[in-house]
Amino acid sequence: MSIQWYRLMAMKSMSGQEVAFSIVGAFIATLLASFFSNNILEAEGLPMILASTGASAMLIFGIPHSPVSQPWPIVGGHIISAIIGVFSYQLTPNPILASSFAIGLAMFAMHYTGCMHPPGGATAVTAVIGGATVHDLGYYFVIVPVFFNSIILLSVAMAVGTFRNDNPFADSVLHDESEPSKDSSANNELSNHSLKR
Repeated sequence: MSIQWYRLMAMKSMSGQEVAFSIVGAFIATLLASFFSNNILEAEGLPMILASTGASAMLIFGIPHSPVSQPWPIVGGHIISAIIGVFSYQLTPNPILASSFAIGLAMFAMHYTGCMHPPGGATAVTAVIGGATVHDLGYYFVIVPVFFNSIILLSVAMAVGTFRNDNPFADSVLHDESEPSKDSSANNELSNHSLKR
């Protein structure tokens, strides 16, 4: 990791306006997710899921151009980790063993699905040690609150992105639209070659 790359990713390189929007965005996203989670989990499992949500907010709003702060890692990372966490809890009653298994398997799954999002590890552990309220939800925990919290974070982050000098979400869409695909390029070359013959 080069120093130049790090500076591009850090809040230190943002303008004052971007920093302000990042802070306000993180506050609003965490507040909304906390309010939503509180109505579902009540007091018992709330601290755990908020730890995961807060870690995601730090990444999404603090280093928005990072690969781990993009839409698929945000949503996919949490969903996959939640599924694995519930599975791990149901697999073994030992919380230490289940948590360790969940972390390793979540890392493996996020890596091979291209949605590496470190706070997903906390989501996986929450499913294991989140308490009776989380355990009673079973796989419903994946949808409520995990999926909905991810959508809340992503929605606010995309709104904040419109106020950034370099929108981390719009850039990827424009990049895909502006550059022809490899398949189309190959087809064009093949067509040109055929015409020459």
